[in-house]
Formats: sequence, structure tokens, C-alpha cells
Amino acid sequence: MQENSQDQSRTSEPMVTLESGDAQITILGTAHISQASADKVQELIATGVYDAVAVELCPSRHNAIVNPDALAKMDLFKVIKQGQASMVAASLALSAYQQRMAEQFDIEPGAEMRVAIKDAEAAHLPVLLIDREIGTTLKRIYRNIPWWKRFSLFSGLFASVFSREKVSEEDIELLKQGDMLESTFSQFAEEEQHLFKPLIDERDEYMSAQLQQQISENNYQNVLAIVGAGHMNGMKNYIQEKKITEPAKRILALDTIPPGSTWLKYVPWVIVGVILLGFGIGFSRSSEFGMELVTDWIIINGSLSALGALIAMAHPLTIVTAFIAAPITSLNPTIGAGMVTAAVETYIRRPTVADFSRLRQDTTSVKGWWSNQVTRILLIFIFSSLGSAIGTYVAGFQIFNKLNGS
Repeated sequence: MQENSQDQSRTSEPMVTLESGDAQITILGTAHISQASADKVQELIATGVYDAVAVELCPSRHNAIVNPDALAKMDLFKVIKQGQASMVAASLALSAYQQRMAEQFDIEPGAEMRVAIKDAEAAHLPVLLIDREIGTTLKRIYRNIPWWKRFSLFSGLFASVFSREKVSEEDIELLKQGDMLESTFSQFAEEEQHLFKPLIDERDEYMSAQLQQQISENNYQNVLAIVGAGHMNGMKNYIQEKKITEPAKRILALDTIPPGSTWLKYVPWVIVGVILLGFGIGFSRSSEFGMELVTDWIIINGSLSALGALIAMAHPLTIVTAFIAAPITSLNPTIGAGMVTAAVETYIRRPTVADFSRLRQDTTSVKGWWSNQVTRILLIFIFSSLGSAIGTYVAGFQIFNKLNGS
């Protein structure tokens, strides 16, 4: 495998051409907020020497570009049922941060990708989506971070939506040199090394494997790959040095969500067992004392979950549902209070087409998250779940304090 590098000035877009078997891959490193990058993409496609154009997009991000109204087709019931509400909220928070940056600096993140799609289609060239699904990347980030740091990372991400602090010029410069997801997520991470593998290295390998597989299956001879500048060296290394021999297997492996720690799966069941044991001890002493413990459990757990729903400005019936459901769902780890409250809220106050169409705009402000019914349902899911989780521990301590003191 050979490399044909071109000398680049500091202000020009970095580019390298690699030979992979009988095919050539030209990797253009772009800045996601640079008009110069978009112009360079247009210039290269116009040469007519490429038979395919690959872009650093996954199917869902590509769909968001070519079909801006796709969010209006979101099935909230399905999202809630499949336990994806938190991931959807995280994706919206990421988009909101990037949108704030775009508005502050009057830029359009990803302009070069839009130009690539438009010009490739005009030239009748296939557009290859080589990046991994953002949802898979978020889940692999979650698995790669130690469990005690997960809450701070994702709470920092959501806190960024509520912060009115302006994005610094330094952050913008980092974005010009790197990757959109990395630059965004690094604002909220205490330890960036936990982010590098799933955010950058895995995606370098994933996109390299996708390129090699697409070339092999379709016999492309000259492919233009448009990726963030932060991915260039990593992809060059995987294509030129490591030479992925079985790209299909590597793609499958990198698309797989690693299982969580085995012991963490049993923690909720252990907590339930301990709570039920407490009830049993209470009733063994007297039925009145046992009922007192059960009442404490219901009031504390239900009230805190209902408070979470109230903070999210849920419908009164949803708040009542949170109070009733939380003490029950907390004793069944297979279903959370948030799933019940979000489903009830969706049934009572279904989001309108206008709510979906305003999602991108509304998620950039605190008021928007509460006024848009789509995001409010996601907040109800998160806050009522959090309230129930806190209630489980508070009520548990209360029960065993009474058992020890009686």
C-alpha cells in the first residue's frame, strides 16, 4: 500500500491519497464549520475523477440532512417502550449545543457534508455513509466510562443546554481541527481518555473498514472520503499500516454494544430484596409496624417521583400516576417509573406536528425544553425516574432506621 501526500499550507484543507489494492482513496480532512472546506469539497467533486463519495455520516444523521422533517415522524411510544428516551434526549442536547455554537458565530456546522451530498447526487455519484450510528457511539461511550462517572458526564451534557455561557473562541478553534462529536462531548468530560476510544479511535477503524468493504463489494476505483480533520491520521493508519483484513467482521464488532458489568445487573434486585426483607421484619414484629414501613415507602418514593414530574411540568394526572407508579415500579427493576409517566403524558397530551417541527429551535433554550411537548415528555421520563431512584434510597434508609430504632 502506498501513500501519495500533498504539501498543504496551514490554511488549506489537509488531504492524502492512499492506495488500497487496485483502488485509490482520497481522504479530505475538513473543518465542520469552515466554508473553505465546503468549497474544497465542491472543487474536488467537480473534477469528475471520483466514482464514489464517502461522508462522515451515519444513516440517521444523513436522514436529518436530506429529510429535515424526519423528527416529525418520531414514534414517542416506541422510543419510551424500547428504553431509548434518555439516548434521544442526549442526542437532542448534543444538537442543541452545536446549534447554539452555529447561532453565536453565524456558522453552519456540517456545511461540507451538505455540499458533498448535493454535488455527488448532481454528478450521479453514489454517496457512501461510512460513520457509525450516533446512538451506538453514545451507548459505547456509556459502557466505556466507569459507572461512577456516567452521571456526571451526562448531567454535564444536559446542563450545557441550560447554560447561557457563550462558546469560547478556543472551543471553536478546536472544532476546526478535530471532530464534531469529540469537540462537543469534551466540553462535559472530566477525563477525556475515556472518550477517545469510542469517539475517535473506534470510528477511525469503523470508517476505514466501511471504505474497504464498499470498495470490495462495488469495485470502486477512486473514492473521495470527506471526514473531519481529526480522523485523517487514524484512518490513514488503519488503511495503510494495520490493513483491516476482515472489514465486515470489524464493522459488526464495532456495532455491538458491550454488555454492562455483571454485578451491576444484580444491584437493583438486591435492593428490592433488602426492601422486601425490611417489610417482612416489620410485619413480623407487628402488622401496624409493617404497615407503617410500607406507608413510608409509598409516601417517600411516590412523592419524589411526583416531584420530578411536577418539575417537568407534567399534566396533573401524570403527576398522580408518578405517585402511584413509583412505589410499585421500584420493586420491579424491569420497568421504571419514567416509562409509565412518559407513556401516560404522551397519551394525555400528544405532541403536535408543530412541536416536532420546532424541536431543533426549542432545544437550544431552557424555556423551549419545557414548552415543547416532545422534549417535555423526555424531561418527565428523566425527572420522574430520577425522583423514584432517589426515593428508593431515602425510603430504604428511613425503613432500616426505624427497624434499628424500634
